[in-house]
Amino acid sequence: MRRTRILTAVLALAAGLLAGTPPALAADGTPQVAFAADTYTWKNARIDGGGFVPGIVFNRSEKNLVYARTDIGGAYRRQGSSKTWTPLLDSVGWNDWGHTGVVSLASDSVDPDKVYAAVGTYTNSWDPGNGAVLRSTDRGADWQKADLPFKLGGNMPGRGMGERLAIDPNKDSVLYLGAPSGKGLWRSTDSGATWSQVTSFPNPGDYQQDPSDSSGYADDNQGIVWVTFDESTGTAGNATQTIYVGVADKDDAVYRSTDAGATWTRLPGQPTGYLAHKGVLDAQNGYLYLAYSDKGGPYDGDKGQLWRYATATGTWTDISPVAEADTYYGFSGLTVDRQHPGTVMATAYSSWWPDTQIFRSTDSGATWTKAWDYTSYPNRSNRYTIDVSSSPWLTFGANPSPPEQIPKLGWMTESLEIDPFDSSRMMYGTGATLYGTENLTDWDSGGRFTVKPMVQGLEETAVDDLASPPSGGAQLFSALGDIGGFRHTDLTKVPSMMYTSPTFTTTTALDFAETDPDTVVRVGNLDSGPHIAFSTDNGANWFAGTDPSGVSGGGTVAAASDGSRFVWSPAGTGVQYTTGFGSSWSASNGIPSGAIVESDRVDPNTFYGFKSGKFYVSTDGGATFAASSASGLPSGDSVRFKALPGTRGDVWLAGGATDGAYGLWHSTDGGASFTKLSNVDQADTVGFGKAAPGASYQTLYTSARIGGVRGIFRSTDQGATWTRINDDAHQWGWTGAAITGDPRIYGRVYVSTNGRGVVYGDTSGGDDSGGGTDPAPHGACTVTYKITNQWSGGFQADVQLSNTGSTTWNGWSLGWSFGDGQKITQLWNADHTQSGPAVTAKNLSWNAGVAAGSSVGFGFTGSWSGSNTKPTAFRLGDRTCTAA
Repeated sequence: MRRTRILTAVLALAAGLLAGTPPALAADGTPQVAFAADTYTWKNARIDGGGFVPGIVFNRSEKNLVYARTDIGGAYRRQGSSKTWTPLLDSVGWNDWGHTGVVSLASDSVDPDKVYAAVGTYTNSWDPGNGAVLRSTDRGADWQKADLPFKLGGNMPGRGMGERLAIDPNKDSVLYLGAPSGKGLWRSTDSGATWSQVTSFPNPGDYQQDPSDSSGYADDNQGIVWVTFDESTGTAGNATQTIYVGVADKDDAVYRSTDAGATWTRLPGQPTGYLAHKGVLDAQNGYLYLAYSDKGGPYDGDKGQLWRYATATGTWTDISPVAEADTYYGFSGLTVDRQHPGTVMATAYSSWWPDTQIFRSTDSGATWTKAWDYTSYPNRSNRYTIDVSSSPWLTFGANPSPPEQIPKLGWMTESLEIDPFDSSRMMYGTGATLYGTENLTDWDSGGRFTVKPMVQGLEETAVDDLASPPSGGAQLFSALGDIGGFRHTDLTKVPSMMYTSPTFTTTTALDFAETDPDTVVRVGNLDSGPHIAFSTDNGANWFAGTDPSGVSGGGTVAAASDGSRFVWSPAGTGVQYTTGFGSSWSASNGIPSGAIVESDRVDPNTFYGFKSGKFYVSTDGGATFAASSASGLPSGDSVRFKALPGTRGDVWLAGGATDGAYGLWHSTDGGASFTKLSNVDQADTVGFGKAAPGASYQTLYTSARIGGVRGIFRSTDQGATWTRINDDAHQWGWTGAAITGDPRIYGRVYVSTNGRGVVYGDTSGGDDSGGGTDPAPHGACTVTYKITNQWSGGFQADVQLSNTGSTTWNGWSLGWSFGDGQKITQLWNADHTQSGPAVTAKNLSWNAGVAAGSSVGFGFTGSWSGSNTKPTAFRLGDRTCTAA
């Protein structure tokens, strides 16, 4: 099934949500919020995959060093021992959200600690920021950024071609980057710190997927799509002389330089009429292999060819595994076995039906075999077996007829790589996961190779909505783009299946009945079929409802608190209501089409709506709505609001835009009036979770800007004070779609991302049993920070934390930020974490208790350069300590 990634962030951008502004400070110049006052552990609710993996990069000099890039979900490094993936770009913040899209990635074979990522999500107005090249000297643990004067498109058409970013294998300070949008070829000679255009390169490309598209998306020039070095034409420390470059131009697709990039010529004799998706060089045998398609991909492609170019003689050979007339797809995934360079593999990336195809040659393309073939149509004979037991949802709950099989071998298979150190290991990306095998060479001996998901830790879903019920087997319901969503009963395990009966391509919203959580409703998008589904067993099983006339998409939906009725605001028609489970619908009066709808969590007859600055209320089960007199709300529709469980008429509303009202509002009279919280600069989501120990009001969570700082915030006192619970290492780009706490576990929060899946955080005081204590004390405190010794590049410091309040602390967590780039190297008498400048020191078991009037101390050694000023602001819980 074709799955188009139309993303939440695009809609938010159109509404002006993500326009960046400089951080604002309070009148006295200090932030109005406690930062890093609690120690949170962040994980993913396991789905494993869920999106397109357009690039896989093996380091050529170090075994088991592998990277993967995604179109919207960042970059990953594989951990060889655990066979899991570690995310590398979670530090990308709100204003730079586009840098979670990775258009290309390069791993340095001269210095394997170095890795580079070319980042940016869209080249049109959907992404307001330019692209950048990120560089790391510690395998992606930390990054430095070189901003570019143009945009990059990790989620644009043609994103499966590449790699556009390449490192000179002989002189690794030299890098090249192929740009889209007619911006040409760029080069860095200082390891990615600065970039300049290669003005001698003659062709910026001209291919557009759809020149008639006026959005800037399909009509963008796909530009320069790959760079490949012939390492045999250079020596260590000297620039490689021969470089090949692929251009999105059907007549002039491949160029070459033989003087280290000074001059360039079109490669003579090359095929025309096709785009060269990949160019892979076998320097040992002197062959440049090229995979061609008539379209840019990753969704389209109707014809293709494979060619081999002899670098010594200039001879071109058509090595296509099937005749051009027999192709209904283009070629893209292309790799050479570095242990046996005569072995070449390629994919039919756009063969959607009945399956993708993988081709293999062991004689440099003279002859080929296929991963599967027909015996007598529609029956197939496969050279592989496929085991998706670790990600069983990859069957999509389908039961197709031959020749289609489930699970599919893949689709959108634009990345395919043989491990350069192990001929038996191969990985390839699809539109939903990353597959691999560790017995690939069984293909050649007549056996079957085994394909399995190799994707654990790589989470790549875009989240539209989240809900955590107060009871029942489900811990979390998620509404996801492309793969519908899941019911998680255990966050640490991959669910067996996405929602089915029906299976939406994208679930846009969901809800449960507050006092009857077995009743659940979801709405979403589907090419044909109903757009609403219900469950009466807490989401374990589903049945389709009936659409009212005119429905074209999911929209938003709300369940009455007791599950007796539903209000639905679908795309394509006006707001509707029903009693029972949607066998018939009636139009709601008094509320405009496209309104966002929610339910009161106590009164089953009360529903709420919002549209274009107006708040609407129904007290008759959704039959009629009336606009409230509330004023000062955001004028646009970039708003999320929710009613508080357990209290009738208690509503919180977040949203807005930088050119108007923007923030967090609270109503205690069912939306008749709202009060804007003065201590919240901007807010985009709001959710509720279990109340803190000793508190009667539920915990609030929001993705917001407070005190001039963007983050995920928690309040245990109805918004009077806020604590930032994420840190600079855990930002996940755009988190503006949904947030919810867990009603059963204090401190647990579920955060939506636009490409990094469902992230959840637990406070150090939380526990899975639903209990837990908050380790952050709330009494007065004083901190004495003293540098006791300092030397060139290093120093030692002692910290004394005094309880100047009136009650004993039963655990403490002290946070501060360094101002000059200092880093802690060793700390004693406390546990500590450091992310960038932010440090958190937390008690050990033996020094957790600090009586009123007493102190606790710890010390550390650290590194510094330039200057070593002492931090002046310290935070304990929701309180700022006095710095002595």
